[in-house]
Amino acid sequence: MASTTSSTRSESRFSELFSLSGATGPLVGLVLLCAFLSFATDSFLTTRNLLNVMDQITVLGIMAVGMTFVILIGGIDLAVGSVLALAMMVMGYLANTLGYPLELSILIALAVAAMTGVVSGLLITLFSVPAFIATLAMMSIARGLANMITDGQQIVGFPAWFSMLAFIRHGGFLTFTVAVMLVVFAAGWFFLRYTSGGRSLYAIGGNPEVARLAGINVSFTTVGVYVVSGLLAGLGGIVLAMRLDSVQPTAGVTYELDTIAAVVIGGTSLSGGQGGIVGTIIGVLIIGVLRNGLNLLGVSPFTQAVVIGVVIALAVAAEAFKKRA
Repeated sequence: MASTTSSTRSESRFSELFSLSGATGPLVGLVLLCAFLSFATDSFLTTRNLLNVMDQITVLGIMAVGMTFVILIGGIDLAVGSVLALAMMVMGYLANTLGYPLELSILIALAVAAMTGVVSGLLITLFSVPAFIATLAMMSIARGLANMITDGQQIVGFPAWFSMLAFIRHGGFLTFTVAVMLVVFAAGWFFLRYTSGGRSLYAIGGNPEVARLAGINVSFTTVGVYVVSGLLAGLGGIVLAMRLDSVQPTAGVTYELDTIAAVVIGGTSLSGGQGGIVGTIIGVLIIGVLRNGLNLLGVSPFTQAVVIGVVIALAVAAEAFKKRA
């Protein structure tokens, strides 16, 4: 009996520590998906392929953390794909055309990405513009600015050290870009789990008025959340530039849909107040493994889009069913 009680307490602590209560279903789905692909293909479980999956989800994973914060407060950010492209183009133009040091160009690009979040947040809080409309407008503005910088032309070629950050595997498995994603995951998880700011996001998502009466500065926190979302979208753009050794204003198209999908599939409620980083990590892995598995099975990109859409619909339907239950 004592052993059973101890085991139960241990499982409870594990679930509490990693916030698996809302992500158990997605975790089971990920395990089943991996099991199916391991039988359906010969190369899925190879070390090389699994490392490729990790490399391929870096941009999505970084952006998904910011989107998790946004959705937790009951918002939405449709601009992340365009902000990614804008940050890439700012960095490329400053470094390759104007001759700025690449490190300084990266910092300025990240600052520009963060400013798009400031604008979106202020539209939502000061002018009461719905988040959907505010970020839809920012999506168009950021994409337009990204095209204006070079008149729609791509910029190719960066210093060798910059590109190699995405390909050199330290210890035989860990690239710099994957390490950045893991650090972002850890920072996001710690913020939500152990800080008052993280708890404020859940409170705002649950009921903004009650959160305000409890002493939370709802407007300031909302703007801050959109700044983080923009900043992480910009960071995703820098990581993508490392992988491609080029920047183009068309980058990031539909990335906002994949990012929202990963967060929702991971169990974060679109109505806000419920979810977490662990669920988002699982959602990102599901998207990455699913795309990788479909490629290994020879499924066309058009069919892949249909499959991803069905998975998103099922995830939202499951959330609605769970609420009714």
